[in-house]
Amino acid sequence: MTNLYYEPGSFRDPAGKIFYKNGKVYRKLSETGAKRFDYLKKDNLLEELIKKEFIVKTSETNGRQIDDKLKGEKILEHEKIDFISYPFEWTFNQLKDAALFHLDFQIYLLNKNAKLIDASAYNIQFKDNKPIFIDVLSIDEYKDGEFWYAHKQFCENFFNPLLLSSRKGVSFNNWFRGNLEGIQTSDLNSLLNFFDFTSPSVFINVFMMNKLDERSKINPKKASDKVKFSKKFSKKSFINLLSQMRNFISKLKSKKKISDWDTYEENNTYQVQEEEDKLSVIKNFVDKHNPSFLVDLGCNEGKYSEYASKQKNVKVVGIDFDLNVLDRAYIKSKKNNPNFFPMYVDFSNPSSNLGWAGSERKGLQERSNFDCVIALALIHHLVIAKNIPLEDVIKWIVSFAPSGLIEFVPKEDPTAKIMMSLKGDIFKDYEEKKFETLLSKYAKIKNISNVTSTNRKIYEFNKN
Repeated sequence: MTNLYYEPGSFRDPAGKIFYKNGKVYRKLSETGAKRFDYLKKDNLLEELIKKEFIVKTSETNGRQIDDKLKGEKILEHEKIDFISYPFEWTFNQLKDAALFHLDFQIYLLNKNAKLIDASAYNIQFKDNKPIFIDVLSIDEYKDGEFWYAHKQFCENFFNPLLLSSRKGVSFNNWFRGNLEGIQTSDLNSLLNFFDFTSPSVFINVFMMNKLDERSKINPKKASDKVKFSKKFSKKSFINLLSQMRNFISKLKSKKKISDWDTYEENNTYQVQEEEDKLSVIKNFVDKHNPSFLVDLGCNEGKYSEYASKQKNVKVVGIDFDLNVLDRAYIKSKKNNPNFFPMYVDFSNPSSNLGWAGSERKGLQERSNFDCVIALALIHHLVIAKNIPLEDVIKWIVSFAPSGLIEFVPKEDPTAKIMMSLKGDIFKDYEEKKFETLLSKYAKIKNISNVTSTNRKIYEFNKN
């Protein structure tokens, strides 16, 4: 039987600690957490929120049946999300949808005399490409006159990153990853100009928010004044503030710049028959392995994993480094392919263990529990464009799943030639036989398919 394992990243929540056993997600409640959960059960609020898909399915369970050490403890069991992603891995429209969801959820709760006690973007995950709230202990009773104490946190987790991308065309992802609390209002305030502040929403939520922060640092009494003011803040005013912010965010659009691979799916070096051959290899692989969870590394808009996600009902996480194509993929997928979830990762600098003691936010591979991996037209981007050793790239890709497909793109391929045009051929080890030798070191090659006239080949492997 699998040992009980506590989630190191849940240390910040004094109301309850997440732990896992036998593939299930549980939470041990403190006295505070038990009171909040009891409140949630009143008037069937918990059941209502689950039914309306605001929060993950949650129920009480017998602690002793899980482990003798939990006898007498108040334990919850939560619905397990297929893959945990972080806001710095989301596209503009994913973060926007999460922000709108948070505001809608807060408004709904206020109308039920409840509230969210914080505004962390990490409390939202995506289920079938729809946002859902995972931290039920962040819900508590609303008391008349309370101010939105999480206003600043919402701005730094949602409003500021979206505004940065919309007004300045600067992607928030790497900035957000560098500061796990989001984008500080003082930083954004320094980047905006006079015309940006002519918007009432920007003026209030950035300029005035920054002024309040500065005044409270100079004179801490200002902070207490804010608390006194909050007692006069009516529920109607609270909802109006949330609604105004929602209206503003709903109109934001990413100020996109043309990326390197914007038109790759329409303009690539494949002939029609070659593309069909490539798709056929993938279909045969999916039919053979029948995975339940697949990762598509270098997914672009998800064309090559679409057979798995749409026709075979396989859950697919598509990973790429081009935010434009990922955002398009998300918009398409949330309409007609809920099994495909795209996310942003810089392959040469993938998400690592971050936060307190390096355990608060898990790295990409530590969150991976895939059955199969496909990595098509990716290796040359890492070896030739990024100068990462071929063996390291192979080892990294193979580590994602027990079985998979890897495409090898030779130097003679037009795309590879373009990449080498500025560097010259300094990649002496990058050749087919060397690739096969290294792949055989980490997995067994089961099949090789030649899919293009430029001798691109797809290798099927098994680690077992």
